[in-house]
Amino acid sequence: MTIIDVTELCRSAIMTALIIAAPILSVAVFIGLAISIAQAVTQIQDQTVSIIPKIVVMLLTMLYVMPWSLGQLVEYSTRLFAGIPGNIH
Repeated sequence: MTIIDVTELCRSAIMTALIIAAPILSVAVFIGLAISIAQAVTQIQDQTVSIIPKIVVMLLTMLYVMPWSLGQLVEYSTRLFAGIPGNIH
């Protein structure tokens, strides 16, 4: 296994992790922005006002995208395990 192979495996793992995390993180950013705007308008500066809705929406998003993310993980694992015989020297 060469340096190029190891680099490609690391790059592929990081890209898969980023792709799986993107929907959840983007929803968290948009909800956080909406709540921040609402807090600025109403001048309510309580921390629980921003945390509780963000946690609930992120949990619902995780449940919604779970089949897709598991499919991505299975696809990555299949490619990884299928490439093992070619990487052993």
